[in-house]
Amino acid sequence: MQNQLYIYNSLSKKKELFKSIVPYYVGMYVCGPTVYSNVHLGNCRTFISFDVIFRYLKYLGYKVRYVRNITDVGHLENDADEGEDRISKKARLEKIEPMEVAQKYTSDFHTILNKFNCLPPSIEPTATGHIIEQIETIQQILKQGFAYEVNGSVYFDVLKFNKEKGYGKLSGRNIEDLIHNTRTLGGQDDKKNPQDFALWKKAEPNHIMRWDSPWSEGFPGWHLECTAMSTKYLGTEFDIHGGGMDLKFPHHECEIAQAESINKKSPVNYWIHTNMLTLNGQKMAKSTGNNILPNDIFMGDTTLLSKNYVPTVVRFFMLQAHYRSILDISDDALLSAEKGYKRLMEALQKLENISTSASTNGFDVQKWLIECYSFMNDDFNTPMLIANLFEAVKFIKKVKANQLTISEEDKLELIKHLRAFIFEVLGLEKMEESSSGADSNNLSQKLIECLIDIRNEARAQKNFETSDKIRDRLLEAGVELKDEKNQTKYSILE
Repeated sequence: MQNQLYIYNSLSKKKELFKSIVPYYVGMYVCGPTVYSNVHLGNCRTFISFDVIFRYLKYLGYKVRYVRNITDVGHLENDADEGEDRISKKARLEKIEPMEVAQKYTSDFHTILNKFNCLPPSIEPTATGHIIEQIETIQQILKQGFAYEVNGSVYFDVLKFNKEKGYGKLSGRNIEDLIHNTRTLGGQDDKKNPQDFALWKKAEPNHIMRWDSPWSEGFPGWHLECTAMSTKYLGTEFDIHGGGMDLKFPHHECEIAQAESINKKSPVNYWIHTNMLTLNGQKMAKSTGNNILPNDIFMGDTTLLSKNYVPTVVRFFMLQAHYRSILDISDDALLSAEKGYKRLMEALQKLENISTSASTNGFDVQKWLIECYSFMNDDFNTPMLIANLFEAVKFIKKVKANQLTISEEDKLELIKHLRAFIFEVLGLEKMEESSSGADSNNLSQKLIECLIDIRNEARAQKNFETSDKIRDRLLEAGVELKDEKNQTKYSILE
């Protein structure tokens, strides 16, 4: 059950039997966020997907070194190598230090992923913490003749690499098409070819983030950090590299070129890419208003949803689609996921308290368990695993209704493996509910709403001492209020 894991490799474009370079050990690198804004749901889907992959590999008994970087310098706006660094731009606009921007949004990233119950990676290196390694990597590429220095900047020679090694292996991009479609941007006069990308950029006088190097005072290119850090922590050849499909080109393509130019071999055995998340059937974009942040969902602070949803329900919703499929988020989809999640949790609770018989009929626990493994071994197929979990839910319902029976031995086996796949592999959590159930929840909701009404009356009478006291006491109790133009909303803090 545990030795036949197949992974869809974006490089070969087919499913391949997984064999780690070192038996029982997996090196996995995942491209982390660029910390210049709040983490968005599409990013969260990627990191939740890799969290499940991380969890399942560990569940199979592998020792996993999971490296996920933080990009806190070098991510440029145009063609990924020209323009202004995103963090520097945010710092300039907000008139604060770049590291304040990075710290603020790194903290937000960690807070959100913690709410989603994502395990922390083994190592979380930052780009700014590895400037020395990036400079050394550039020097190695220059030594091999695949880069050149012009006016204090260093560029990777894509056409030369393509001629000798072949550029475009991962994305399938044809170099001739790239030449035809390349835009003319300011600052490209230094390049030999428009397709070349920056390894090191000389800083303009007004550029905030800068470091000394053999070529100039400047900063590294975006693609460089992942090559430098993955090599440092996982070696010149490792098992898995992942990220969102939007990173396949140019970022991951450039990583392959950088690594192969130095080490003469492919750096990664299995490339894994997650697909995009849409909202109400359309691409999410701030400019159109078709956009939603994780905290908007948790607090119900959006007109796009009818209510708030707890993080574990959102996680469950995301895992109901395969990581390589486009997933559309909507109010109806979240409502359906919430109902399904509650059914799953209720079934597990019923099973723990169910009466047993001398034998089991109508359900083969071992066959069901083999199917659970087979679905996860088929490229981490979480939607099929979840469907199989609900086969157990149907059985439990029939046992509870005295239509079928379960033996004590099978009951203990089913509890053990249900809990393992629900909590350890899928990473779901039990929703915090009071012991008296739905009636108590309804009462709590009414009491909160009553206190909000009293507070609003106090505010209307300009009795701010009382209104502030109610707000603060509710916050102490784990209820956060948010005042809007015509109403006050609340959310239950995790």
